[in-house]
Amino acid sequence: MDALYTAVATANGREGRAVSSDGQVDLPLSLPTALGGNGEGTNPEQLFAAGYAACFASAMSSVARTAKIDVKDVSVTAEVGIGKDTDGGFGLAVVMRVELPEHLEGEPGRQLVEQTHAYCPYSKATRGNIDVEIVIE
Repeated sequence: MDALYTAVATANGREGRAVSSDGQVDLPLSLPTALGGNGEGTNPEQLFAAGYAACFASAMSSVARTAKIDVKDVSVTAEVGIGKDTDGGFGLAVVMRVELPEHLEGEPGRQLVEQTHAYCPYSKATRGNIDVEIVIE
């Protein structure tokens, strides 16, 4: 793959900071309260959820543009869960909630979401690695 853009960020753990090379991201990190932290910063799961939701919505716009479908009222929410996996380590799971407007209800919307899931770079990266459930609302 010839990269068109490369994002660079540095972090020093869940109780530190995450900073991008261009300074656009400079965030305190902390464990969420559900994992025993103070919850005063963001965490990798929130950052992954934001990135995946944004990428999926952008991918849908690209797929829809080719098919001449209006998706301006589509909303995408990613829920990223972390938990113990079968080998004693930690794993992730994603629920991707896609809220479609009336004109995309039923089969047209389902097809668009499936095409988007096949096209989205985050979906490609997670496929076969973590569970991703797509929910159309």
